[in-house]
Amino acid sequence: QVQLVESGGGLVQAGGSLRLSCAASGRTFSSYVAGWFRQVPGKEREFVVAITWSGPPYYADAVKGRFTISRDNAKNTVYLQMNSGKPEDTAVYYCAATIRTRSGGYYKPGEYDYWGQGTQVTVSS
Repeated sequence: QVQLVESGGGLVQAGGSLRLSCAASGRTFSSYVAGWFRQVPGKEREFVVAITWSGPPYYADAVKGRFTISRDNAKNTVYLQMNSGKPEDTAVYYCAATIRTRSGGYYKPGEYDYWGQGTQVTVSS
């Protein structure tokens, strides 16, 4: 079992930056695949980025080149650096994790077992 707590959300102007954090407790987070999703009211939860045990992270096209995921295993934390924010980035951002192995990537919410409570990000125009 692992518990996830996001932080770092807030209000930023278009073109600005935010860094979200996802702190894990309960298990060694380096053993888990970690992902970020986002959701706006009335829409399905949307994949943003995932990082596995090896290989480069993979990003949704909408954030590629602007967002960067990283993990600090010593702190059991995953970060999402958001640059060049756009109003369409406004959403609740969720951190997710799984220890399951699978082929084909980790793009869907159902492929994750643990979720944080979410943190609101608002990008104003």
